[in-house]
Amino acid sequence: MERVLGIGGYFVRAADPAALGAWYRDCLGLGADEHGLWQPEPGPTVFAPFDADTGYFGSRSQQTMLNFRVRDLDAMLAQLREKGADVAEETQDLDGVGRFGWVTDPEGNRVELWQPA
Repeated sequence: MERVLGIGGYFVRAADPAALGAWYRDCLGLGADEHGLWQPEPGPTVFAPFDADTGYFGSRSQQTMLNFRVRDLDAMLAQLREKGADVAEETQDLDGVGRFGWVTDPEGNRVELWQPA
């Protein structure tokens, strides 16, 4: 059986694609080139379907949620707050899994930040 090898891309609609791309570059440090190509550091990736009525993604109209691995969740959240980003106050700790925090991008998409255990 053929299998997928990894995430090949994540595509998002935006009213202003250039501005949204700049936000991800300037606020999260996502180093994508002019074609959107990004070479992430090796590490785990989670694929997890959620119940259709979950509130975990924020807005009920958001069908997927992007999750980025981070080295230091507290430092990343502080950096985002300094830049005026819409950062959730709460964080979550899951024993053996890691710590989680959330930011909402300028287009209203909730993004999860994960510091693996």
